[in-house]
Amino acid sequence: MKDPSARSWFVVQLRPQGLSRAQAHLHRQGFETFAPYLTTTVRRSGVQREMRKPLFPGYLFVSFDVASAGWTAINATRGVARLILNDPRSPKPLPHPLMAGLMARCDPTGLLRPPTDLAVGDKIRVVAGPFADVVTQIDSVPEHERVGILIDLMGRKVRTSLPRTQIEKLS
Repeated sequence: MKDPSARSWFVVQLRPQGLSRAQAHLHRQGFETFAPYLTTTVRRSGVQREMRKPLFPGYLFVSFDVASAGWTAINATRGVARLILNDPRSPKPLPHPLMAGLMARCDPTGLLRPPTDLAVGDKIRVVAGPFADVVTQIDSVPEHERVGILIDLMGRKVRTSLPRTQIEKLS
């Protein structure tokens, strides 16, 4: 992958279930795409398993040169609903620091790595699992893959641990 700050990135809205189809057809047309994923734990029929889910469901990042005329073909690509534009004549790219930071947090397969800057006392939000959307603090950082948190359940503080992939740090 080339340096993300050297290219212009744009957002494509996808048709339902269109991610893999849009990626394949955009690559065939010579466009580079980027779809970050995160790992979530899903429980079905009493069995827990980890699944990869898109970080931005229904959207895909695509890179192209605005000066070339070929970018207009993106709207007619299978799996793509539309290229999100402010001005249809000259699209404005996403900020370079945003894309560089997002790509730096992902591994080569596009999987979002857990943040490395977590410490005891940091305020976090649980993004997946049975405690989704709970805002709390980190109680301990016992190992690389998990963090200990305190959750207020029915007026009592309960200690538990979660995979780092199920939390996001709040500023």
